[in-house]
Amino acid sequence: MPYIDDLTEEKFTEMLGNPEIGYVQRRDGKGLEPGMPGYIVKPTSYRTYSWNLAQAVKIIDFGESFLRTTIPETLHTPLSIRAPEVIFQDRIDYRVDLWSMGCMLFELFVGQPPFDTCLITPTILVGQMREMATDDLPERWQEIWDTMKAGDGITPESTGPNLQEWLEEVYFDGPLSPDLTREDIVRLGQIIGRLLHFEPSARASAKQVLDDPWFNE
Repeated sequence: MPYIDDLTEEKFTEMLGNPEIGYVQRRDGKGLEPGMPGYIVKPTSYRTYSWNLAQAVKIIDFGESFLRTTIPETLHTPLSIRAPEVIFQDRIDYRVDLWSMGCMLFELFVGQPPFDTCLITPTILVGQMREMATDDLPERWQEIWDTMKAGDGITPESTGPNLQEWLEEVYFDGPLSPDLTREDIVRLGQIIGRLLHFEPSARASAKQVLDDPWFNE
C-alpha cells in the first residue's frame, strides 16, 4: 500500500473498509473496570500472494530491543544465543545482536544452534563458547570465569571441536541432505566466525556480513 504515511485516517479507513467491532461486556452486566477496552476490532483481511520460496524473507527477533539512549543493565535472551558480555555482566550495546546473529546463522543452515540448549548453564555455555569463539576469553572476564567454575564445582576443558569442525560435522553428518558444498560450509564458517568474537568490538558489522561476496555467488 503506497504512500500510507500521507493518508488521512478517513482515507485509510475508506480503503480498508469500515472495521468490524465487538463491544466488550461483563457477564454480570456490571460496568467495565478501568483500563478495559470498550470494544475489540476484528483483524482486516487483505489479498495474499504466492511467493517464490527462494525469495522469501526471514525475520528474526531476538527480543528485548532497546534504544542506544536507554541501554539496560542486562538482557534475558535465551542462553543459546546470549552474548558473552551479558553473561559476564559487562557493558552491553547493539553488538549483542551480532553474536546472536552468528548463532542464528549456524542454526538456519544446520538446523540446530552451535551451543547446547538442553540443561545448559552459564558455566557450561561459556565452556562451549571458548571452543567456538574466534578469540580468547578477555582478561577482564577471567576472574569471573574462575568464580563461575569454582561455584559449579566443574572444570570445563576446551577439548571439543572448534566452530568449523562442529559446523561441518553437524551439516554433513546430519539427517538432512546437504545442499551446500564443503567449500560453501567453509565460507559460512568464516562468516559466522567473524561474528562469534568474545570481544564485541572485534565482531563484524551487519553491513560487513551482508557485503560478503558469498551471499551473492
